[in-house]
Amino acid sequence: MEDGTLPEGLHDEALLEHYRTMLTARRLDDREISLKRQNKIFFQISGAGHEAIQVALAAHLKPGHDWFYPYYRDRALSVALGLGPVDQLLQAVGAASCPQTGGRQMPSHFSSVPLQITNTSSPTGTQFLQAVGTAEAGYRATLEESLRNHVRNVQEDEVVVACAGDGTTSEGEFWEALNTACNLKLPVLFLVEDNGYAISVPVEVQTAGGSISRLVSGFPDLLVRECDGTDLVESWEVAGEVVAHCRRREGPALLHAHTIRPYSHSMSDDERMYRPDEEREADARRDPLVRTRALLLERGLATEEELNALEEEVNQEVADAAQEALRHPQPEPETALRHIYSEEVDPTGPDFDTEDSPQYPEEDRLLTMVDLLNVCLMDEMARDPAIVVFGEDVADASREVALGQVKGKGGVFKVTHGLQGRFGSVRVFNSPLAEANIVGRAIGMAVRGLKPVVEIQFFDYIWPAFMQLRDELAMMRYRSNGTFSAPVVVRVTYGGYLKGGGPYHSQTGETLFTHTPGLRVVLPSTAEDANGLLRTAIRCQDPVLFLEHKHLYRQVYNKGRNPGPDYMIPFGKARVVREGSDLTVVTAGALVKRSMDAAKIAWEEHGVEVEVIDLRTLSPLDMETIGASVKKTNKVLIAHEDSLSWGLGSEIAARIADQLFPWLDGPVRRVASLDTWVAYAPRLENAILPQAADVLEGILELAEF
Repeated sequence: MEDGTLPEGLHDEALLEHYRTMLTARRLDDREISLKRQNKIFFQISGAGHEAIQVALAAHLKPGHDWFYPYYRDRALSVALGLGPVDQLLQAVGAASCPQTGGRQMPSHFSSVPLQITNTSSPTGTQFLQAVGTAEAGYRATLEESLRNHVRNVQEDEVVVACAGDGTTSEGEFWEALNTACNLKLPVLFLVEDNGYAISVPVEVQTAGGSISRLVSGFPDLLVRECDGTDLVESWEVAGEVVAHCRRREGPALLHAHTIRPYSHSMSDDERMYRPDEEREADARRDPLVRTRALLLERGLATEEELNALEEEVNQEVADAAQEALRHPQPEPETALRHIYSEEVDPTGPDFDTEDSPQYPEEDRLLTMVDLLNVCLMDEMARDPAIVVFGEDVADASREVALGQVKGKGGVFKVTHGLQGRFGSVRVFNSPLAEANIVGRAIGMAVRGLKPVVEIQFFDYIWPAFMQLRDELAMMRYRSNGTFSAPVVVRVTYGGYLKGGGPYHSQTGETLFTHTPGLRVVLPSTAEDANGLLRTAIRCQDPVLFLEHKHLYRQVYNKGRNPGPDYMIPFGKARVVREGSDLTVVTAGALVKRSMDAAKIAWEEHGVEVEVIDLRTLSPLDMETIGASVKKTNKVLIAHEDSLSWGLGSEIAARIADQLFPWLDGPVRRVASLDTWVAYAPRLENAILPQAADVLEGILELAEF
């Protein structure tokens, strides 16, 4: 705009409207700061200094058409998209009537179903992979007609926007997201709002060379552009270029906008502790509101008096919105447990219980757990076209030209074998070797209506995905007050007894996930149970961690027949696998067989009649079945595979002590692994993991009380 002309498409009238939006966002920040000082709200983080790039970008986007994954500084973007002052301040006061989160989330965590602003969370960087998954859902819907009917609001020219600060680009998930977005040429627009600081850490410490746009310049099909994010006109022009690139399906784009941060990181921070006055004063001279106001005056779009009147009007609008928001009460205490799980579909209820009416085929063929898991996936993918299956090595062959020449992989353990051949490469495909990538993309797909059933190859390597699992997948429904959900099934192999699995192929660790509200945790021990429970997991509307024991995959003793395409076992329904009267053993997974063996010896050689309960699901836990058994036998032993300390047995023992103490005739005992890692040498592995002999010893010692 050196000659004073505006870019084509940007009109004088729009400049004035953009200034009003920018001013509204800043005054909302200022009002929240005032309310925080009065203890009328409880947290504040501002988007001051970022207004120009956000409003400029919003001018090229379509709320309700495009998708948005903002971060906590995107106040002006959210206002421009349609989240007005009252909605913003209802969130700040924690109002029950807040349409974004109903009092569940901090201020500046934006959300709107009709505007397609996906519920914002606090962890930095988790949004990138979810945005990729959301774009991927639209992309796959254009390739497969059966998916199109299940993916929400597919548009041929849609753009998915993922916003973040410069510090967030240090997260590994940012690079994983770029990799997949470029690999699939997805229309994802990565907006990096670079204000020079991640709290107190300057950009040259965060980023090698101090420029994220230079670092990513080698990604194929990624359009990279920089702009002065405090200059409204330059921001508008460059934003239009990157949005058009994405709409034309030429690949993703990264817009690196240089902004300022005139306020501290949040009201919990004081930037004067680490930023000299000279630096802060230089930023103040680049304030986008000051620059845009000067532009309006320079172009004669308004006089000083008219701008003063406009500013007073915005101030009053925000003040009125604050008064309105303060009239709305916080949620009632009894609502605290709402929206942890689906309130429409209950996988613990009778609709999911067809266990007593299996539809066995006429032939009496016994199948392994691997076989019946595969059968379930085949049946469910045929029933529901919204199901997509992906993970590491799950496809038969990524290169389709090879499919007719090879037998096909279908997973390390063959659980997904043949799915790609039957349902195609749009619905069954391999992922990069990146666990967070798998789960994050699945969340983004599920938000749009797909049903991802993904595989983490080994439990031991699930940890890169832990942030996505705990802070995103399990919390999506709760933090959005039930307006967004991500009913993903995450299949994971786990466990020892492998004779050589070692410390990185033998972990259990299920209690790290049972301790996560909003996540169902399932752990079958037999082939038929695995079939019925996986079907429930797929058909329910909650996220499920489905644990499959490697040792149990092909055992002869837990084989079963195909129970049919509608066979389901409800969550929270344990099974009494052996009746007894003297003592109860509560167990799951690989310890079921070992407990049964111990119970058999206890009866045959010692006359102790043991009742054995297979939990089948760990969250929810069937305390009703446990309670009925303990009231009958009056003694209980808990046997589980993971380490003794802080394990599943601790929680069950505590619940028994709380709820069943009057019926106990002895202490609640536990048998579990030693408090160490599972060693490679079989002799050590046998000593570390609980064996049938250990369970028997526990039974006999407890029987003596």
